[in-house]
Amino acid sequence: MSLTWSAKDHKNMSQAAATGHKRSRNDTGNKATVVLGAQWGDEGKGKVVDLLATEADLVCRCQGGNNAGHTVVVDGKEYDFHLLPSGIINTKSISLIGNGVVIHLPGLFEEGDKNDKKGLKGWEKRLIVSDRAHIVFDFHQVVDGIQETERQATEGKNIGTTKKGIGPAYSSKASRTGLRVCDLLGDFKDFSMRFKNLVHQHQSMYPSLKVDVEDQLKQLKEYGERLRPMVRDGVYYMYEALHGSPKKILVEGANAALLDIDFGTYPFVTSSNCTVGGACTGLGIPPLNIGDVYGVSKAYTTRVGIGAFPTEQLNAEGELLQTRGHEVGVTTGRKRRCGWLDLVIVRYAHMINGFSAIALTKLDILDVLDEIKVGVAYKLNGKRIPHFPANMDVLQKVEVEYETFPGWKTDTSAARKWNDLPAKAQNYIRFIENHIGVPIKWVGVGKSRECMIQMF
Repeated sequence: MSLTWSAKDHKNMSQAAATGHKRSRNDTGNKATVVLGAQWGDEGKGKVVDLLATEADLVCRCQGGNNAGHTVVVDGKEYDFHLLPSGIINTKSISLIGNGVVIHLPGLFEEGDKNDKKGLKGWEKRLIVSDRAHIVFDFHQVVDGIQETERQATEGKNIGTTKKGIGPAYSSKASRTGLRVCDLLGDFKDFSMRFKNLVHQHQSMYPSLKVDVEDQLKQLKEYGERLRPMVRDGVYYMYEALHGSPKKILVEGANAALLDIDFGTYPFVTSSNCTVGGACTGLGIPPLNIGDVYGVSKAYTTRVGIGAFPTEQLNAEGELLQTRGHEVGVTTGRKRRCGWLDLVIVRYAHMINGFSAIALTKLDILDVLDEIKVGVAYKLNGKRIPHFPANMDVLQKVEVEYETFPGWKTDTSAARKWNDLPAKAQNYIRFIENHIGVPIKWVGVGKSRECMIQMF
């Protein structure tokens, strides 16, 4: 696509104007389907993406970095993805890492090579990387650890970061000192100088930071050459994908609504927008080209690290959900905190994202419970509050109002259609649907693709 305005373009434009044709508002091109987390992450987005990716032509990541963790099971093989879009499994589709993603190059290639050994062949030929994506350097990861230690020492608490350097890399981006993929592939002398300046800037803030600059630059040059064939101008690539032949485009959100830098439980959040706006800014897609937005929620709630968690169960039920649900973080290996489904947060996520439908996962984990509770409202000093509090001290103090349901006490893991589910499980699902005001399109009852019951 040429950046110059030719006589032919002028002629075409003049002809359209002369005939008085108004450009149809409906002629917007292809629509992107977006999959987003509706809680604090770990909802099973990878599984929903995997389901949709089997038919997608293009699967994109728009924000975050390798702080995300998606597990996909295909033919009994488990693949773990952190930076690569889950769609990379589909040999017929292209995977794109957008400009809003921060990329740790050693992490990217290590992940690709590790999955290659498990049978993920030819992934490098199916991956496209935006030239505007920022780079996470090794020292960003070290700084991430130093910051956590300092927070622990001064405030007695940390954020619970994954120490993957994501926050520091986004900080460099926001302070306009970050380096992008296009810089690495440009004049290496200029890149080296800017890299050294960035290192010095961090060393002046963190005197204990040691960086072997020459060794880092040597490695970065090698990674750059391996990356070069995959790099494209992301804006033009997305524009062609949206306005070319009919295509199924899928955007895979990382993290989740309650971890969003603006709308999440700040400061215990990630450093990017993991709500629907992040799909537009992280890929360069106009809002007009956003199609269905699917929210993913577990049938209960989990959270990793610290921060307010109103429906948390620090008791036998919480323990049961943790063990039955194998609630351990894919990226960190930390035990997840568990509690009842909180519909206040899922409704809040819907307000921001405008979900077309919801995927409810891990219903089978509730199979053994005698009774199941669902948080439907928050109270403060005995009065219901109409909104989700922004202030964390307030959120820590809320009292949750619950609806209680009888358990179905039946194994649902073999269910493959709606009618296979026990009536009490159906009631539970219908209640959630009615309370949020969004239809539930999928119900997950197990780990593999086949365990997602499609409702409509």
